[in-house]
Amino acid sequence: MRKHDFSLHGDEDETEINLTPMLDVVFIMLIFFIVTASFLKEAGIDVNRPDAPVTESKPEDANILVAIRANDEIWIDRRLIDPKALRANIERLHAENPKGSVVIQTDPRSTNNMLVTVMDASRQAGVYNISLADN
Repeated sequence: MRKHDFSLHGDEDETEINLTPMLDVVFIMLIFFIVTASFLKEAGIDVNRPDAPVTESKPEDANILVAIRANDEIWIDRRLIDPKALRANIERLHAENPKGSVVIQTDPRSTNNMLVTVMDASRQAGVYNISLADN
């Protein structure tokens, strides 16, 4: 009978995994993805936006700004206005800008009575397009 000489060294040669083909495949895939990624074009459309003309506010479109302060003072065009002369001032400004509307800017501490006074004077002056502005 013959004895077989099994050495541990001989078994290691047979169980070794060769990683060279796997690394070759990984490098080939990496090169493929790098090359194809640089040639991909994103899908979409080119939009040609029109140039918006610069418009200046025309005097006929200008609004009449009425400011009511906390102490119920009425200001129009940086001038203090007496509540009795409010209707006449709004009529004059509305005659200059017939398409303009009245914009009322109120202080949170002003009274509702003054707001109603300004709105009534605007309606009496013939301006029915009245807006309230936030501070």
